[in-house]
Amino acid sequence: MRHRLGYKKLNRTSEHRKALIKNMLNSLVKYEQITTTLPKAKVLRPEAEKLITIGKKDSLANTKKLVSKLQNIKTVNKIRKTLSKRYETRKGGYTRIIKAGFRYGDNAPMAIIEFVDRDVAAKRVDRKKNKTDNKIKEEPIQEKKSA
Repeated sequence: MRHRLGYKKLNRTSEHRKALIKNMLNSLVKYEQITTTLPKAKVLRPEAEKLITIGKKDSLANTKKLVSKLQNIKTVNKIRKTLSKRYETRKGGYTRIIKAGFRYGDNAPMAIIEFVDRDVAAKRVDRKKNKTDNKIKEEPIQEKKSA
């Protein structure tokens, strides 16, 4: 019998589905919160939980497993050094899915998937800091003279 052996195919080929999951896992680890459709979030959740569990056991074999799954050294290092230390006392349930309404255009159900106890500053990793934001511009105010 093949009861309950299936998985969500997301209407994609196997290679496309694996690439989609890998890219979404990299984004989730990097930003610690992403917005996606609800079915994709439900597929992503067990994959992310498995990665954190593998990262908690620090060995060369587990590092190689993470690298083969994610193919990104920075993401693997963040899992091994930051996330595994954050969740070392937690025995699962590292992510949460929050329903976020429906997308305008095709009415697809949207969701936010994030790590529990996430670092809020991780959302701004790639944003560039403007030099004009840090400096306070003080320009002299010129008064208008009426003639």
